[in-house]
Amino acid sequence: MKLSYYIKDSRLENDPEVLGLLAELGAAGFDVTPARTAADVVPGTEMLLSFGGDGTYLSAAALAIAADVPVLGVNFGRLGFLSENKPGVVTDALLRGDYYVEKRGMLSADGWCKADGPQLALNEICVMRRSAAMLGIDVRIDSRPLPTYWADGLLVATSSGSTAYSLSAGGPICMPSARVLIVAPVAPHNLNVRPLVVPDSADIRISFHARSGQVSLSVDNREYAIPADSEIRVQAVPEALKRVVLGGSNFIEALRARLLWGGDVRNLNQ
Repeated sequence: MKLSYYIKDSRLENDPEVLGLLAELGAAGFDVTPARTAADVVPGTEMLLSFGGDGTYLSAAALAIAADVPVLGVNFGRLGFLSENKPGVVTDALLRGDYYVEKRGMLSADGWCKADGPQLALNEICVMRRSAAMLGIDVRIDSRPLPTYWADGLLVATSSGSTAYSLSAGGPICMPSARVLIVAPVAPHNLNVRPLVVPDSADIRISFHARSGQVSLSVDNREYAIPADSEIRVQAVPEALKRVVLGGSNFIEALRARLLWGGDVRNLNQ
């Protein structure tokens, strides 16, 4: 099997654990080559390995889509909801064929830059103020306007992104298979607004009332300064990313282990 691997943090290139995994894969008969861009992915490659944390995985996901290969996250970072697999289990799982490929939905953001076309996000799209003044954010869902948000910003997240920035903004945790989007204000100045869950069929339009001439837009880990008179169109792109899942993966157990979900002395014997 031909494999490619992606490393974003150059410090990992000589990390003993990374080198050990690469040596282990080579000894097991896998043909493994590095990739920084989609053009580096050798024809016939069956899988891209992302070495790092969830931030690295987001970059690797864009590369995997461009190269049309599935991506497997190998955790050399911290929490690791996307890069969920420990290095020590990867080689054996691949040798045994103990994995499957699932498809995850993404978000498309369009409208502020006609030249580049839509930008894709796996976790979330977020708009933020660029000055000290609060930002007024108008949102229309399927042409129906919501009351204006007055906040530091607003995000639209996928179910995959429900455990990322959306969680910090008070959004709900969603099962990754849930076909929903989360609309959540960031540090709202309205005390009577809450995150809103909408179906992933929704057409979402976002525009602004800003004192400065620009607004910050982040699309996963890519950041742009856009004109404050922009209108952003956000839509779901179902099944856009092919994601490799090892057989032992369990989202509920990941919540318990990574977020200490249910961390209560009364639950110690469960």
